[in-house]
Amino acid sequence: MAQSPVLTPGNVKTVDIGEQAVSFTTTNAFGKITVYSPSIIRVCLDKRPLGKDFSYAVISSPEHNTVKITQDANSITIVTDSLKAVIDKTPFRIAYYTPDGQVINQDEPGFSTSWVGEEVTCYKTLMPGERFIGLGEKNGNLDRAGSGYTNWNSDVYGYLVDQDPLYSTIPFYIGIHHHLNYGVFLDNTYQSDFNFGASNNRFSSFGARGGEMNYYFIYHKNLADIITSYTALTGRMKLPPVWSLGYQQNRYSYYPDTEVMRIAQTLREKKIPADGITLDIHYMDQYQLFTWNKSRFPNPLNLSDNLNKLGFKLTVIVDPGIKVQKGAKAYESGVKDSVFIQYPDKTFYTGQVWPGWCNFPDFTSEKGRSWWRNQVKFFSDNGVSGIWNDMNEISTWGQKIPSNVLFDYDGAMASHLQAHNVYGLEMARSSYEGAKLHFKERPFILTRSGYAGLQRYTAIWTGDNRAEENHMLAGVRLMNSLGISGVPFTGMDIGGFTGGPTTTLYIRWMQIGAFIPYFRNHTGFNSKSSEPWTYGEDALDVIRNYINLRYKLLPYIYSTFYESSQNGLPVMRSLAINNSFDPNVYDAAFQNQYLFGKSFLVAPFESTKEYGKVYLPEGLWYNLYNDEQLKGNQQIIQPLSVSSLPVYVKESSIIPMQSLVQTTAEAPTDTLSLHIYNGNTANEFVYYEDDGKSDNYIQGDYYKRTIKFDPATHSIVFDPVSGKYISKFHHVKLVLHGFDAINQVKINGEVVTVSSGINKMTSALVNNMYSPGATDDKTSAKVFEINFSVGSQKQTLNY
Repeated sequence: MAQSPVLTPGNVKTVDIGEQAVSFTTTNAFGKITVYSPSIIRVCLDKRPLGKDFSYAVISSPEHNTVKITQDANSITIVTDSLKAVIDKTPFRIAYYTPDGQVINQDEPGFSTSWVGEEVTCYKTLMPGERFIGLGEKNGNLDRAGSGYTNWNSDVYGYLVDQDPLYSTIPFYIGIHHHLNYGVFLDNTYQSDFNFGASNNRFSSFGARGGEMNYYFIYHKNLADIITSYTALTGRMKLPPVWSLGYQQNRYSYYPDTEVMRIAQTLREKKIPADGITLDIHYMDQYQLFTWNKSRFPNPLNLSDNLNKLGFKLTVIVDPGIKVQKGAKAYESGVKDSVFIQYPDKTFYTGQVWPGWCNFPDFTSEKGRSWWRNQVKFFSDNGVSGIWNDMNEISTWGQKIPSNVLFDYDGAMASHLQAHNVYGLEMARSSYEGAKLHFKERPFILTRSGYAGLQRYTAIWTGDNRAEENHMLAGVRLMNSLGISGVPFTGMDIGGFTGGPTTTLYIRWMQIGAFIPYFRNHTGFNSKSSEPWTYGEDALDVIRNYINLRYKLLPYIYSTFYESSQNGLPVMRSLAINNSFDPNVYDAAFQNQYLFGKSFLVAPFESTKEYGKVYLPEGLWYNLYNDEQLKGNQQIIQPLSVSSLPVYVKESSIIPMQSLVQTTAEAPTDTLSLHIYNGNTANEFVYYEDDGKSDNYIQGDYYKRTIKFDPATHSIVFDPVSGKYISKFHHVKLVLHGFDAINQVKINGEVVTVSSGINKMTSALVNNMYSPGATDDKTSAKVFEINFSVGSQKQTLNY
């Protein structure tokens, strides 16, 4: 009888139980199951003895916790405070249970994990009605049930909205069924494939074209906690420089330096707040890295200094390819230090890209990373503040790097098949580490490609999109999925990279841009200019209003980024995070909706629609523009206007705002406006502030204060300040929404009368915002202001 081409583990033969781990052999495999935390179990399985434990993604070690591991003739049982795993011995398979015995997830009984050649796949029983979300930068619906995906980082210029794969790999997803949710992270850098019931009705599966079956199973009652646990494994975002949260102006390409200054000066003249200008590849000398085109940019340091005087930071594009050119400084240095990826015969791999034939640094070696870190000084010396890593999939003309190209892989030596998906991650890491070494302030790092854990070093954008209505909405879904997958700092090319948007599409895209983490306008070469003033004065008025709002919201946005740095939750949040078991949020009609931070519900629609259907989840919601109160758990029909993006505010929200500035380099007034929305549930907001540019916050130089609102007693409490930073705000102005019938509020326990003698006005949040010339008479809602001073470090309020 011929041997089956499919190899299964077979039966468990030997078992070695440790304090928090079980090592075992089966008929055809070697395995180890480790408890990383009460909610995380790691499974490793291979046909060969398990190799050295190494990961580019996972940075944490198992935490000591109480684990009970027992076995009998039929099974091994692992019990933690939060989770139970049962490993059947005959044959080998795993099932995960809640402490009260509900099945969370289990191996498909027929074949659990198996190999076809070097390809290894884990098969899971497909539960009735099971949904799947996440998997990083993936097109398609929010609920990925019925679909399959491949992870192989690819340069996909002008990609279609259903195209797969795209630029980055994050092999982490969340399964949802029967009011249970769990996460699976497959930490394997080979090409990986995920099947969520595509072409079959029996199983979901995940696997890779080589290497070990190495996955982490995560269980929590709340989906948000799964993201927090996943980012505990793979790391969290560092606080970015505050200027990177402002509006960024880019195109492919701005040159010469006089054109760059014209763009900067026009932004200031037209009162369009902005903080960054980005240079694409035409700043280089014949596209050679670590050079400037001296005819276009004769004095880069002078340019960056002049931009800084106007409140702009300069970001430049960086590609990994080093042109093969005798006498070129970077090339000669790389050859001398032997930092480039190689063929097995020790010759450097050469691929063609923008400069011509190039060699490529091996970022999977410490030698290569160190060389790159030193090269980054070139940008620091020229006043650059941000590094934009592009073409790092690796992209070459032909898009077919040979499989036999070798990478150091930190001493393990790997072929291109294993190293490809981590190349972009390690380039971003090297750029970040080099910038930390040489830049005087916090660097901004952006990448196109990456792997799980990229959030430790970089922001990511969704690549070369199209100026089309469906691409705008696909970009929203891509960013929502990246957020579910542990990446908070995300963006897309506003207005579309290829082609030219209609005026209405451009306006709508810019409105959405005001409510995404990385707000960058970008368009391609030989296309219509796409700066805000190029679409006419009426369009500019609307766009400027939304950029203005973005800048007023910077205290809220920066505090939200701080939260992300602490718990891994995204800035831009799919409704599935907080409403995991509500089927409406997965409906195609509503799947583009998201929360911006904890408070704003954004409902994007095509610019061509006159009406849109919006789903408001459970609770009370306020229309941002007129304070109209709307009950949740219902669908509403929203009239659409090109001048207004549908945005709603969650009940009991606490939203800090500042006065309008034209750049984050400009100080706002010393009054912080604190908008509080009445509701039915208690809420708190952690207000955070630091200098926005240094790492002094790590040594405690920050200002942090929890603000609480209890609607049952109409009580507002400012907790004591932590940190030694002196706030730039010396006064707090309370703006109370939905308090029409409320005569008194408590502020830190002291009763304050809200009387008719106090100034009544509509929400300062939307003053002159939603259409040109808007006035406070646009709404009948009454909002009360109370002024009081808050000493920067005092715990008492004087009002």
